[in-house]
Amino acid sequence: MSQQFQPPGQPQPGYGYPPPPPKKSSAGKIVGFSCLGVVGVVVLLGVVAAVVGGEGGDSPTGAAKPAAVASSDAAKGSETKPTSAAPEKKAAVSVVAKRTEFKKSVIADGSAYTSVAVTITNNSSKPIDVNPLYFTITDTSGTKHMAELAADENQIATVELAPGENITGTVTGKGGFNPKTVTYTDGLIGKGVRAEVS
Repeated sequence: MSQQFQPPGQPQPGYGYPPPPPKKSSAGKIVGFSCLGVVGVVVLLGVVAAVVGGEGGDSPTGAAKPAAVASSDAAKGSETKPTSAAPEKKAAVSVVAKRTEFKKSVIADGSAYTSVAVTITNNSSKPIDVNPLYFTITDTSGTKHMAELAADENQIATVELAPGENITGTVTGKGGFNPKTVTYTDGLIGKGVRAEVS
């Protein structure tokens, strides 16, 4: 068997060849494309927000007026329209209170009591609840008196008032005092409506 020799200057197989380059990892590509995707989503959301935000505007046509134009329009409107007193808005709940004589019920003990006749009217568009516990009486010295349940036989009833309805009854506090105001609070924690006692 004859041995073959390579001509000088040519490397022999397996010898003198540079090692093959290492395979490139695809992790770098994945991270790069992920960052690019996140940036793309942020840009897309910004464009959508700009389009949606621009559609609403402050004017009915959807295009917002510059501040200078809007203020000049307001100035023109105030010059052309005569100023008139706005109609007085009716309160959602009105309360009228006046001093009345205490009428002892069978439940009342021998203590002194003070009663106030109260008329409550629902002027709102929603029903309201009326309960003797929703009332307090404040006397002329500033002391607040809670309602005494079932002490007066004409006690205001526990009812739901539909819009436009009203009810009259007494609210009674324990002790002899001069009532100054009555406060009604819808649901114990709602907004209070105060009325002077006449």
